Amino acid sequence: MSAFKSKLSIKGIVFVLLFVLAGANIGGLYTTASAEASTSIQPVVESIDSLPDLNDTAELEAFIDGIMEIQMADMNIPGAVISIVKDGRSLFAKGYGYSNMDEGKPVDPEKSLFRIASTTKLFTWTAVMQLVEQGKIDLDTDVNTYLKEVKIPATYKEPITMRHLMTHTAGFEDGGVGYQITTDPEKLPVSITETLVKHRPARVMPPGEMIAYSNYGTALAGLIVEDVSGLAYNDYIQKNIFDRLGMKYATVQEPVPAELAPYAALGYARENGRYVTKPLTFEGGFRPAGSGSVSAMDMSRFMIAHLQRGRYEDAKLLEPETTSLMHSPAFQFDERLPGMNLGFYELRLNGQRIISHGGADPLFNTELYLVPDKGIGIFVSYSGGEGGAAASALSKAFFNRYFPIQESELPPVAVELEQDLEKYAGSYQFLRRNHSDIDKFYSFLAQISIGVADNRLVIGSGAEQQLFAPIGPNLFQAVGGTNQIGFRTDDSGNVTHFLMDFLSSEPLERTPLINRTMFWLPLLVLSFLVFVTILLGFIYRIRANQAMPKPERWTERLAAFTSAWALMTCAATFVIVLNMELVDRLSRITTALQVYLFMPILLVVLAVAMVLAAVWAWKKKYWTLLKRVHYTLAALAAILLSLFFYHWNLLGWQFG
Repeated sequence: MSAFKSKLSIKGIVFVLLFVLAGANIGGLYTTASAEASTSIQPVVESIDSLPDLNDTAELEAFIDGIMEIQMADMNIPGAVISIVKDGRSLFAKGYGYSNMDEGKPVDPEKSLFRIASTTKLFTWTAVMQLVEQGKIDLDTDVNTYLKEVKIPATYKEPITMRHLMTHTAGFEDGGVGYQITTDPEKLPVSITETLVKHRPARVMPPGEMIAYSNYGTALAGLIVEDVSGLAYNDYIQKNIFDRLGMKYATVQEPVPAELAPYAALGYARENGRYVTKPLTFEGGFRPAGSGSVSAMDMSRFMIAHLQRGRYEDAKLLEPETTSLMHSPAFQFDERLPGMNLGFYELRLNGQRIISHGGADPLFNTELYLVPDKGIGIFVSYSGGEGGAAASALSKAFFNRYFPIQESELPPVAVELEQDLEKYAGSYQFLRRNHSDIDKFYSFLAQISIGVADNRLVIGSGAEQQLFAPIGPNLFQAVGGTNQIGFRTDDSGNVTHFLMDFLSSEPLERTPLINRTMFWLPLLVLSFLVFVTILLGFIYRIRANQAMPKPERWTERLAAFTSAWALMTCAATFVIVLNMELVDRLSRITTALQVYLFMPILLVVLAVAMVLAAVWAWKKKYWTLLKRVHYTLAALAAILLSLFFYHWNLLGWQFG
């Protein structure tokens, strides 16, 4: 295994959980977990004389070539592209592998269009800021002021503003089962307005309270661009960003326009030892959140404009003041940790402040990193394979080489910080999740557990385990590393939220007991055992049952049928619902899912019948005492399982 695939540790755990979930600020006000000054470790840079020169493009190319060669072989990646800019110029751009394997067409950094998914949001946010500087949008005005047909209900006293949308603090729940994407180009184009009216998520948090990454919120911002400017979203982005910067190989149209279609990179999956072309996915009415297809060289122009205070050569994208505002923290979980800017999220790598945005769909993975203080921008995109892990590994390798740090000892901390760790232990769930629809079930397993051992917080297990030592109030640093995690507490000192610095757009909150995986799993296992024993007992006594009086015989048959049905329903839940392919899950309501949803409903009917039968069995003193207890346990297990399906929105057809 290559070195680039090691040391993912906690990041690997989190990305798996986010995949299960999938399907990822109030103006000027910094909310912090502590007013204490940060005691985090500051990176110690090696001697400047020993550092490689980033301006040495031949050396840079050899370095990137080495990484890409390993990644594409080890991570099943058929095509990739990268561009790096520095100080207002393109420093390096190169394609790897093929954009079309059947035609043997190599990736061209100038012309090959890669799907960039959520990185498209940066175009949407840039468009918003153009209208802000024109005075057509105010960041702190109720968005309903700008919307013509879509209206956001007044769930909370505070209205949602554009600043909330740009920092993902509007408070929307997440969702998408059956409608977020499509693989059928015949269904396009789709109206943004009609989509947002039809699929409106619930507001589940007051705006400005906490980050919950939202594709719906970004699509809403794109609709506001339409309603305020009078131009369709696609046309606005083309005219005011792509044309202005000379981005000839860039589009947010789906599918890509006919004149650009020959340059679009195909998506591949590895099957039976070979690459197989897969259908592209389209965002439809959610396109402001992820419909972009762009070449690496054109993304260089966009990066340079943002790094050069809004200008690319003679073209002006934004005013310098607007760019500075967009790149500044607009919401912070903790001022000692990376925060959310207006559209960009912050990262810290080797002591460098980075503003970034990634994007992923089933076939493409993209990352864009800007280092404003150094004038550096990196765009990388992969088609197929383990592109997400590859992008993370490449960025780490780049910063380790050109901005290396030496690991230093953790600073001494007050004894009381090490003695108060148990309050942080427990289960945490992502704020980005669904509450109202069938989508909720996909957060059942997407939780992170934190333990305590030897005065350290523990996340993960085995080779993936990572230890965090306290370095300040509510702030911890990885032992032997630089990653940090922070917590928020309420006025009583109880821990309420948790954030990892490498995932600043995805905070978590304490998992209530009723949502905890480890609350439900033991109960489900016990129910499973009860159902199995009921069935085995029925089979074992099948001849003896024939001699029973008819009421007793049918009461036993009810228990056996209910147990069998409950076991089949559990199996179908995990086979049909939880293991549904991501594309199927987000693009359509499958026949299998529609049929499956009858199963929990029938189970409820059977559970109620079993409860009534159990009462009757006790009243009439059927069988032995032990057998009546066993029957009652089966009835309670059926009720418990029904409550499980009810709680996780699997009871009925609850689609967003």
